[in-house]
Amino acid sequence: MNMELGDYSKNFITDTPADPETERYQYFLKSIPRFPEEAVYIYSFKEGKMIFAAGWEEVVGYKDEEINMLAIVNMSAPDFAPFSHDLNDKALRFIHNKTENLEQYSFTIELKKIHKDGHLVPILARVGVYSSEEGKITAIIGRFQINRSLIFGKIMRYAAYGPEKETFEEELNKMLFAHLAISDKEKEALSLVAKGYSFKEIARELKVSHSAIDKRIIPLYKRFDVKSLTHLVSFAYDNNILP
Repeated sequence: MNMELGDYSKNFITDTPADPETERYQYFLKSIPRFPEEAVYIYSFKEGKMIFAAGWEEVVGYKDEEINMLAIVNMSAPDFAPFSHDLNDKALRFIHNKTENLEQYSFTIELKKIHKDGHLVPILARVGVYSSEEGKITAIIGRFQINRSLIFGKIMRYAAYGPEKETFEEELNKMLFAHLAISDKEKEALSLVAKGYSFKEIARELKVSHSAIDKRIIPLYKRFDVKSLTHLVSFAYDNNILP
């Protein structure tokens, strides 16, 4: 598989795995909770390597001591890889420009990963800031949960979280416009459109401005090449964006 990391991310990512023999690794193993069919990693930007990995053999077939950051990035299914690379790149760039409350920032993405034996695994991945020093990220934590209830179409789904959630997601929307993707906030507003709500009613329901709803819905016309709200809602149902 050819890996095409984003221009920003490739400055930070290495293929150095975690060392299970370290005292720090054992501390993480005891202190970080992990659910069944969930893999967790902690990657240190400060040290340029993985410092913790657990659950990876159960989820994608790789032993915890052999998994590394490049391998995780590179195992995305081909139809998900370009968007996944771009999202990681743009989200990391956004967070790196912040200096406060860094541990509160994270993002999620629904995608398929390629298991070591070749089959595809439906994953809900969440990546967030694990630690920071003097306003700079020192480590991130990733959680990859198998979710067999996910229904995939050609539309990528993601969400952003943090103190500046609205700005974070808006910036990602702008930078990821070329992809067939929809954010959590856009999907939330679209679900209310599908129920017959007007933009004014949606704004009131979500406690945001009318212009905020415009920013979530109107760009979807061009992104999905639709001509009307009716067409947009139909497209959403046809492509498993709405249940």
